[in-house]
Amino acid sequence: MSKTPTVWSLSGFGDEIDPDPAVQAAVLLALGASHIEVRSAWGTNVSELEPEQVARLKEILDEKGLKVSAVASPIGKVDVSLPVEHEVERLRQIISAARGLGTKYIRIFSFYRAEGRGAEGIREDVLARMGALSALAEDSGVVLLHENEKGIYGDTPQRVLDIMESVNSPALRIAWDNANFVQVGVKPFTEGYAMLRPYLEYFQVKDALSTTGEVVPSGEGDGELDATIAALAADGYSGFASLEPHLATAHELGGFSGPVAFGVAARAFAALAAKNGVELS
Repeated sequence: MSKTPTVWSLSGFGDEIDPDPAVQAAVLLALGASHIEVRSAWGTNVSELEPEQVARLKEILDEKGLKVSAVASPIGKVDVSLPVEHEVERLRQIISAARGLGTKYIRIFSFYRAEGRGAEGIREDVLARMGALSALAEDSGVVLLHENEKGIYGDTPQRVLDIMESVNSPALRIAWDNANFVQVGVKPFTEGYAMLRPYLEYFQVKDALSTTGEVVPSGEGDGELDATIAALAADGYSGFASLEPHLATAHELGGFSGPVAFGVAARAFAALAAKNGVELS
């Protein structure tokens, strides 16, 4: 009896390719993707897109035959000292954009802290905010995907687990990013995978060098991408794999690669996926 193939839906951060959604879509389709992750369009962050722009974006993607895997929001990429309602209100607008784009997934973060403040010192404030955001998500029928980003509360596997267990909401899950773990001195697969796998619902594809933190194509860094892909395939993961190459520049709210470097990243990941018996669609 032949084994059912492991198939993951290939997506990518469109704004790493070009500000124009039509160009974003064309390149992603050429690389074999069926989906796009929306962080910004026409140079405007998704949190600031007007309803008319959301509708136009959906129209362009529909014309090209691309679906939206997730909205990559900047929620939680702010100092934890801001009032709870600050991010809750922004999330309301992003939920509206996500609905307009036909996705239930919204990527978020777990707050920065002022210099000199330790992670423990902001834990209660972070959990209060993550709880409020998750409650709104639950009521709205969307799923928040927490990305482990350097400098936020949930930057290490232990603190990501703390958020998941403490908030304990079906509307809060993990967007796993190998490179970001490397950049905070963590061996992603060795030190985090088993602990976080029960909550892992979305796979962001990025690799990095542990010596410098530089982001590199999949398999060329210390992100243990090969082992992670093999384990996800063995575990029956069948969700999205979203390319976020950051190969040209990276900045606080995202990064840029351009079409050529994005293609390099896509082909490197496709080779690793194929090696581990994963089909990308």
